[in-house]
Amino acid sequence: SFAVPPIFHIASFGNCLAYLLLGATVILPTEVFNPVEVLQTLERERCSAMLLIPAMANFLVQMPNLNQFDTSSLKVWYSGGSILPTEVRSKIREAFPQVKIFDCFGQTESNALVSVLMPSEAERKEASVGKGLPFLEIRLVDDEDREVPVGEVGEIIYRGPTVMKEYYNNPEATAKAFKNGWMHSGDLARRDEEGFLYIVDRKIDMIVSGGENIYPAEIEEVLYKHPKILEAAVIGVHDEEWGESVKAIVAPKPGETLTEEEVIEFCKEQLASYKKPKSVDFIDALPRSSAMKVLKTVLREKYGKAVRY
Repeated sequence: SFAVPPIFHIASFGNCLAYLLLGATVILPTEVFNPVEVLQTLERERCSAMLLIPAMANFLVQMPNLNQFDTSSLKVWYSGGSILPTEVRSKIREAFPQVKIFDCFGQTESNALVSVLMPSEAERKEASVGKGLPFLEIRLVDDEDREVPVGEVGEIIYRGPTVMKEYYNNPEATAKAFKNGWMHSGDLARRDEEGFLYIVDRKIDMIVSGGENIYPAEIEEVLYKHPKILEAAVIGVHDEEWGESVKAIVAPKPGETLTEEEVIEFCKEQLASYKKPKSVDFIDALPRSSAMKVLKTVLREKYGKAVRY
C-alpha cells in the first residue's frame, strides 16, 4: 500500500498500520507531495492500494502525461480528509478504470475512521462516505443536539471505544468538543433512508447570507467542473447588507485566463441565484497545510472575514 499523505495525518498512519498488521509492504510518503513521483512509485513498486486526499487526487489526475505510466497494478483507491469532488472522481475512474474507490470519513479524534463506503455500493451511493462503523454510535444533530430528520443537514456526533479521551492539556477544547459523552465532529452531513452518510461541509465554513445557509462545498463542486479551473475555494466574507456574501478564490490551470464575470456566469447556470459567488479573486495556488488541506482561515483573514468568525 502507498500512503501518500504525511504519516502524521491520521488517515495515512491508520492505513500504514492496517497494512503492516496484514503483513503487506507499505510505501511511506515522500517529504513533499509530487504527482510525478507518485506515478513513478506506483509503476516501480507495483502498488495495489493507495491513499490520497482529494487535493492530491486533483493534481494527480490533471497530469498531462498520466497515461505514460504503468499503473495497472493499482486496485484500491482510498479517499478521505475532505470531500472528493464529482469531477475529480470521474477523472480517477477514467484514468484508473481498474480501481475500486473507498470513500471514508474520519478524524484524529476518532482514531481514524468513523464511516466507510464500500466499493460495492459506490455506484448506487455516489458521493456518500458510507455507514458508520459497527463499534461507533453516530447521530446527526442540530445546534440544540436534537436529532435531525432523514435528509436534513446536521452535525455528525459520535461515541465509542476508539474515540479519544481528551485533547492533551487543553480542557477548554475538550469541553467544547464533548457534550454528554458525544464527540462533536464539526462536520455537517445528511443521512438517507438507508443510513448512508453524505458530508455537506465543515460547520465553521458554512456561509449565512440573508438568513440562508450556504455550503461552500456545493459551490466548489461546480467550480471544479470549469475546464479552466485547477482548484478553487469558497468562503464567506463580510457584507453590510446580507451579513455574509459568497466569494470564490480560483486558481486557473497553467496557461489559462479567466474573468470574474466568466466564473460567476458559469456558477449562475448551475446554482440557485443566492448561492452563486458575488465576487471572485484569482490566485496562483491555494494556501494549504502540510496535510494538503486548504487553509480557509488564511483566506478569510486575507479577503475579509465575516463578523461571526
